Amino acid sequence: MTAANPKAVILLSGGLDSSTVLAIAKSQGYDCYCLSLDYHQRHNVELQAAQRVAAALGAAEHKTVQLDLSLFGGSALTDNAIAVPEQETQGIPVTYVPARNTIMLSLSLAWAEVLQARDIFIGVNALDYSGYPDCRGEYVKAFQQMANLATKAAVEGQTITVHAPLIDMTKADIIRTGHALGVDYGLTVSCYQADGQGAACGVCDSCRFRKAGFIQAGVADPTLYRNASSGE
Repeated sequence: MTAANPKAVILLSGGLDSSTVLAIAKSQGYDCYCLSLDYHQRHNVELQAAQRVAAALGAAEHKTVQLDLSLFGGSALTDNAIAVPEQETQGIPVTYVPARNTIMLSLSLAWAEVLQARDIFIGVNALDYSGYPDCRGEYVKAFQQMANLATKAAVEGQTITVHAPLIDMTKADIIRTGHALGVDYGLTVSCYQADGQGAACGVCDSCRFRKAGFIQAGVADPTLYRNASSGE
């Protein structure tokens, strides 16, 4: 009789980074329980991508939590009155969603306790990103410390580890890693203003980082763009 694989909760948005993290966790022998958040994001077509990716990579289970952050607004991703920037901006951009990663990690922590899982994976990255404060290594460490203070499982000796395997990788490195693990990036949606078919604008921050990553990685870009010239 063989021992069961360890369980892990994977935060899965349906974008390039989180899909790569799912593939990494699978390659490390985890049974992966994927968690997505429908926060009434402008680009909620990413949730369909998350379903596709979870199925393609053999997730043990995939849940989508409904939590309407548009009630607060404060971000171009949750308030249609705030435009998504199509040029580089200074400082933390308006696509930052207040407390989003903290909310998502908290939900993943709750599910991990129920599953008796000791591992959580998140696709944050501190290099090719938009300067979001909740994408830094020190934030991930701080959340892990909090998780091990605040949970019954940890108090009883089952400590939680928050894994951020992409934290110090370039977008090109992420793409190379996922490509080697068989990730079909054509299933993913990264664009902040993707249309209902998942076609990308090609000009928002997320699209710019993604396009440059494929070029630098030397991997063919399977992204569907609304305008053919956007993918050049």
